Amino acid sequence: MSTRTTYRRHTHTFKLQVCNDIRQGAIGRREAQKHYRLSANLIQHWLTQYDQGELAIEDAQAETIAEYEAKVAALERKVGQLTMELDLLKKTPRPPVATNNEQSLIISGPLVAPSVGGAK
Repeated sequence: MSTRTTYRRHTHTFKLQVCNDIRQGAIGRREAQKHYRLSANLIQHWLTQYDQGELAIEDAQAETIAEYEAKVAALERKVGQLTMELDLLKKTPRPPVATNNEQSLIISGPLVAPSVGGAK
């Protein structure tokens, strides 16, 4: 049975940066392939999109905003969950705390009062 590898997903900003670097001559296609471990076909596909205007800065900004909104939603859910847990803990009665004149052990708690009549 063969193992399947997972597909990597690249952000718009990453694609835009790679395409900008290649088109401006800062890095060659082969260097980009080796450095980022990308296939030549994928780079060509991105460059075609870049040349046609499909990889625009606005798209990258929209993607970034969407990512931030998803993070905010996740954090809001977590805050709601923690608020509910805190409210539950506030409503739960606490065990009585030993006063200074009572002896208390950490493991067993307060000492037991002796019985009056003893065991029969």
